[in-house]
Amino acid sequence: MKKFVIALVLALSVSQCYAKASNDSSGFVILSEAVPDVILEIRYYSTYNFIGERVTGYEEPVALLTKKAARALKAVSDELIAKGYRLKIYDAYRPQSAVNHFVEWAKDLDDTKMKEYFYPDLDKSVLFKQGYIARRSGHSRGSTVDLTLFDMNTQKDLDMGGTFDFFGRVSHPDYKKITKQQYNNRMILRNAMIKHGFRPISTEWWHFTLRNEPYPDTYFNFPVRSK
Repeated sequence: MKKFVIALVLALSVSQCYAKASNDSSGFVILSEAVPDVILEIRYYSTYNFIGERVTGYEEPVALLTKKAARALKAVSDELIAKGYRLKIYDAYRPQSAVNHFVEWAKDLDDTKMKEYFYPDLDKSVLFKQGYIARRSGHSRGSTVDLTLFDMNTQKDLDMGGTFDFFGRVSHPDYKKITKQQYNNRMILRNAMIKHGFRPISTEWWHFTLRNEPYPDTYFNFPVRSK
């Protein structure tokens, strides 16, 4: 086990060495133009997020994504529109400046104004250790998206049995202490995303990254805005 941990640390260190920083937005598109049916609820532009204020780098309530990821998401949207659902986007490309804002917020253990909404069962001091906050985010590579489903019949978000950005086991896609319908709703989203080239993670039902992302080693830092 000890050898495995050492190997993992070395692998992560090597990957960090090869990581590049960029402010070049030429490979990105405005998501609502590439996928016209999406609904936007850009939480980090608002004050309703785990920090409780607009996050650095979010200058407009728009979503940006790499061209390749946007094409794949258009295929997801087209499939789900036919089934009566629209995609609702919470976050897509996230500048490194926003990630830095998260890190600085996590260091301030006295700032817990949003605790009751997003991490009621956790002490803020464990957010780094348990992986909820990190110094790098796949979102900054531009091909990761956080989203849910909007039911066109009921005109409401589909009930996923848990809310976006909640820090806890209820957010795990395979969490079983929710209703069968809530679990099935998660699978509608998950199966469509996987079918069209996105990979999920084990801790957040809303989070997906394009498998063959175009910039796997580049972390971008241009602001989220339409121009």
